Amino acid sequence: MASLKDMRVRIAATKATQKITKAMQMVAAAKLRRAQTAAEAARPYATRMEAVLANLATALKGREGGPPLMVGTGKDQVHLLVVCTAERGLCGPFNSSIVRLAREKANALAGQGKEVKILCVGRKGHDQLRRQYAKQIVETIELRGVRVLGFEHADMIAKKIVTLFDEGSFDVATLFFSRFKSVIAQIPTAQQIIPPLFEKTETAASYEYEPEEEEILGELLPRNLSVQVFRALLENAASEQGARMSAMDNATRNAGEMIRKQTLTYNRTRQAMITKELIEIISGAEAL
Repeated sequence: MASLKDMRVRIAATKATQKITKAMQMVAAAKLRRAQTAAEAARPYATRMEAVLANLATALKGREGGPPLMVGTGKDQVHLLVVCTAERGLCGPFNSSIVRLAREKANALAGQGKEVKILCVGRKGHDQLRRQYAKQIVETIELRGVRVLGFEHADMIAKKIVTLFDEGSFDVATLFFSRFKSVIAQIPTAQQIIPPLFEKTETAASYEYEPEEEEILGELLPRNLSVQVFRALLENAASEQGARMSAMDNATRNAGEMIRKQTLTYNRTRQAMITKELIEIISGAEAL
């Protein structure tokens, strides 16, 4: 049985841990407000960009020689999985849920005889995927030193993807991230970005374009890729803080319950020791 001193040290350590988790919860709550606002502000632009491209794709349907970023290479043998995760842990199942979705996709493609390549954005995704897919990871992009996510970071990632595509390194690219829904709900999402998949619409508006559709797409497609990556990063940032806030709240509550149980055990042990000493004193007095 542990001594009373050991129990006091254990209780003090648990209380210190509780203070840390409570502080982390408050910091995550403060960061969540900004991250959620940024993610929600990026959604309409990204959605509208997809709608414009879907309209252009409909206008080009049936023509030959479309932009490669739009129509792909005509094959789907080599797949690039762009896995976006956080740089830090202590955020519950946030990172593991994204990695799990990417791993399921990779295993399914491997089962179909496809070749899989992985581009990791974030250290935590790389740490989990390298155990099983070390040879398939082509590059890891870390944003550990970035305090505020900007479009330039997404543009840098998108340019790397386009460079790999132009080099013929892959045929299909899929983006993995977590879509923010609420503090307690983040949805792991897989979005095919090369060639992009658009939602089918029954009727599409008819426009006359100047210059021609091919020239417009030549400018819009790389920008759309950057926009979709930027939205994924912002969604991830909000999801990470929401998950961390929830995880730290649970950790704080668990620490409080542990302190209650440890204090109860300490008081019972102390009372038992006092009772034992009293019995020894009484027994000694009676013997005299």
